[in-house]
Amino acid sequence: MLRSGIRGMDNICGGGLPEGEVTLLTGAAGTGKTVLATQFLAAGIRDFAEAGVFVTLDERPAKTRRFMASLGWDIARWEAEGMWAFLDLSPSDDREIVISAEVDFTSLITRIANAVNRVGATRVVVDSITSLLTRVGNQPRVRAEVHRLVLSLEQLGVTAVVTAERDQAAAAPHVDVEEFVADNVLILRNTLEGGVRRRTLEALKLRGTAHLTGEFPYAIQQGEGVVVASLAELELTHPCSDIRISLGNPDLDAMCNGGAMKDSVILVSGPTGTGKSLLALEFAAAAGDDDDGRCLMVNFEESSQQLARNARGWGHDLDALQADHRIRLLCQYPESAPAAAHLIAILRAVDEFQPTRVVIDSVSGVQRASSEPVFHEFLLGITSALRARGITSLMTTTTPSLLGGPSASGVEASTLLDMIILLRYTEMYGELRRGISILKLRGSDHTKAIREYTITDHGLQVGAPLPATTGILAGQPLIEDPSGPRTVGTAPSGA
Repeated sequence: MLRSGIRGMDNICGGGLPEGEVTLLTGAAGTGKTVLATQFLAAGIRDFAEAGVFVTLDERPAKTRRFMASLGWDIARWEAEGMWAFLDLSPSDDREIVISAEVDFTSLITRIANAVNRVGATRVVVDSITSLLTRVGNQPRVRAEVHRLVLSLEQLGVTAVVTAERDQAAAAPHVDVEEFVADNVLILRNTLEGGVRRRTLEALKLRGTAHLTGEFPYAIQQGEGVVVASLAELELTHPCSDIRISLGNPDLDAMCNGGAMKDSVILVSGPTGTGKSLLALEFAAAAGDDDDGRCLMVNFEESSQQLARNARGWGHDLDALQADHRIRLLCQYPESAPAAAHLIAILRAVDEFQPTRVVIDSVSGVQRASSEPVFHEFLLGITSALRARGITSLMTTTTPSLLGGPSASGVEASTLLDMIILLRYTEMYGELRRGISILKLRGSDHTKAIREYTITDHGLQVGAPLPATTGILAGQPLIEDPSGPRTVGTAPSGA
């Protein structure tokens, strides 16, 4: 296998692309075929000192150099260093096309071989075979010549990527070329789901490799190109610890019999204004009390300045914690990028900062900006990746109903979570009060009562259990008394 150098893709492909073979890369317009193919050559030069040849049958080299410079690839410099060679066969009115009307690719094959030998290339890109076939037709003679081209690339000993156009809704490319390179096929898709675009990569077939099956999200990042969220951590082999860590709130730690389990995924769920962000802040600030503790705080609702101001109101100095490298902030609107791009950005920050804790406040923002399958994909990717890295994480979500509703956690993926903390409002005799409960805590007993809490200048203070009341979680609280239950807010009979 030849490592592609494209982040996340090699995990899907079983270690890389089949060395010395041709891989067909298909996709509709806008999926990033040319970007990924160019990145395959760029990564070969940058990471492995492997020269490459780019055969362009569509766009002129000058256009490719200009567009790819925005991704950080200095193709002109690599050409000057003899590591990159363009073979320009794009249509032009002022020069002769090397492919004759008799459909003989001998000249094309010879020119590719000369370019490969000139720079000592081990990687070749042909972009795109569709452009070639639409110019010469798709007759049996043409298919035979394309087959000869593929065999010639393999005989040169290079690892090649050949791109082809594919209808978005079709199961095959515009032209029937899969039969020529059917051993290795990658598919890029850019589908519209719920008004949101979703880019995915699928390894349809790779000969002789134990590749992953299914579609995997990817994003095109400035300065890097294609990055695939391979979700390679989906195997249930993540570490498990009996160590307890503080949630940053002594009262809440007591409700959990000593704190949360290390490496667990925690969800704090509740309507707006119940203190979810406060609990997230207390959890993050507690990293400063851990040995070598660090916390990455991802916020989809507030800027870093807002977070610092709010934290000061509760006695926490975020600026000092950042200066001490105990906390790093990552703040952006959820609508600013697809969910896959947010997932990739978070995991990149995790790998750079090496935190022991991660806070995401609030995943409801990602849910709002995504379709349900994409949001579930985001949750699955982030929870599995953080578990695999042994990181304790806390996420918040906002429930749609002020007093409760059909979903206790506010997300339809509670099985991915190790601990769920519920925050709720309840109205008692015309007064709005708050209740906190532990819905779920894997591997430990916990307090079952719904306890009242208040938010003060010193943070979240947990008090005694709420009065003999039922139906709080459902949003229909009832007080129980000897004369029978009654809806909260009504006066006792005879009063």
